[in-house]
Amino acid sequence: MAAGHGLRSRTRDSFSSPFRKKGTTHLSTYLRIYKIGDYVDVKVNGSIHQGMPNKFYHRRTSLVWNVTKRAVGIELNKQVGNRIIRKGINVRVEHGPRGAMRTSLTG
Repeated sequence: MAAGHGLRSRTRDSFSSPFRKKGTTHLSTYLRIYKIGDYVDVKVNGSIHQGMPNKFYHRRTSLVWNVTKRAVGIELNKQVGNRIIRKGINVRVEHGPRGAMRTSLTG
């Protein structure tokens, strides 16, 4: 039987939580403040199904262009064929921790 091609296919290891890091999501995840222009690392939390980005965007750094109550609009580049397209996607705050790139720039 052939392998499936669904949205979460071949994500057994990439979406799973590491050893001793499983359990409920910490409240600090929801209390984090995002501002337009911040850099965000997209890290998919497999236990939160709502607002989950596609597996292509996992482990990519992007720029915040929109902030709502429960989600963050992020903008990143995606190579499609021989061109690069700027994509804007909405991701829930559980899937987008603050990027280390921004903290290294500010000091």
